[in-house]
Amino acid sequence: MSRKILAGIKVLDLTNVLSGPFTTLHLALLGAEVIKVENPKGGDLARCLGILPELNKRLMGTSFIAQNCNKKSVTLNTKSDEGKAIFLRMVRDADVVVENFRPGVMDRLGIGYKVLSEINPKLIYCAISGFGQTGPDALKPAYDQIIQGLSGEMAVNGDERLNPLRTGFPVCDTVGGLNAAFAVMAALFHRERTGEGQFIDIALLDSIMPLMGWVAANLLIGQQQPTLMGNDNFTAAPSGTFKTLDGHINIAANKQEQWEAVCAVLGCPELKTDPRFQERDTRKQNRKLLTPLLEAKLVAKATAVWVHELNAMDVPSGEILSLEQALHQPQMNHRDVLKKVPLEGFGNIEVFGLTALFEKTPGSIETPPPILGEHNAEIYTAFGITESEQMELKHKGVI
Repeated sequence: MSRKILAGIKVLDLTNVLSGPFTTLHLALLGAEVIKVENPKGGDLARCLGILPELNKRLMGTSFIAQNCNKKSVTLNTKSDEGKAIFLRMVRDADVVVENFRPGVMDRLGIGYKVLSEINPKLIYCAISGFGQTGPDALKPAYDQIIQGLSGEMAVNGDERLNPLRTGFPVCDTVGGLNAAFAVMAALFHRERTGEGQFIDIALLDSIMPLMGWVAANLLIGQQQPTLMGNDNFTAAPSGTFKTLDGHINIAANKQEQWEAVCAVLGCPELKTDPRFQERDTRKQNRKLLTPLLEAKLVAKATAVWVHELNAMDVPSGEILSLEQALHQPQMNHRDVLKKVPLEGFGNIEVFGLTALFEKTPGSIETPPPILGEHNAEIYTAFGITESEQMELKHKGVI
């Protein structure tokens, strides 16, 4: 059996909803022991977020299921003195703590980084928040859509008819989670070399901004404001979405030879020498004139036919799939991106596995998302808390 990259690493996960759970999901898929430390009254809010009421009532909402395979769950009221004491015991042999509360919450609870690092100097502590731990906006509430708006990401989407426009999934939360997972891995590598733990401050706003690097560089360096182009690509023409007989196709003719190949495949060689379209920069300036000329040819055949013919001539092109089609296309099946795991009382469900394919240390899904407090007995018994003590703590609402 292959050894997991993070085998032997213990992560205490105090996160909720998406950004933090997405972070710890990746650590869990790489083999870390991730222990979700959840409020006894309902646990992670994502447990009741989803489109299936019966799962929400079981505190296993689809939103929770998507981010929490391979993890263990314990319930613990860290606001209580007894709960705080138990958490401090857990920290002694932990490698990583991840939380996504507002700045200052953990300090007010008496379990912030300063306290934890004195107990465990090798601890890596990752705090995820909307705006970071410091600055004029640090204490403001932040959800994904708020960050999408404040980052400028919504402002560069859409066209003159529909703008601003949010991305159709919580891109800021997920990118923030990936950034945090990357940072934790880097900090673990640093600790391997030096023995030092450290504090990591992740802001969702910071995390999303570099993803707009090309657009931002045009403004920062070239003083060019973003242009609302909808489904067109500002780097080249024809590069964007075009109508076909049965739908739409994406074509990315970014090189001159690809443009000439488009003309050949579509049967319009005269456009190659048309002064409006002959050179790359003039094509970009005249894209609104070019698109209807190309679509007049493209509507004669089905999307799949054009995709085949254009790709055969080394012109990148592709169908625009529905989410359902995308999830089950042959390439996704070949890459084994979706994994089936059993969910008690519901049958097999499909979730995403690790999409980085390691040759020697592959990540995998070993267990389904945990029910709330599923691992209380296992974890607390290992810390020397007897069964009768656990029953008393449960009665008090500590666990």
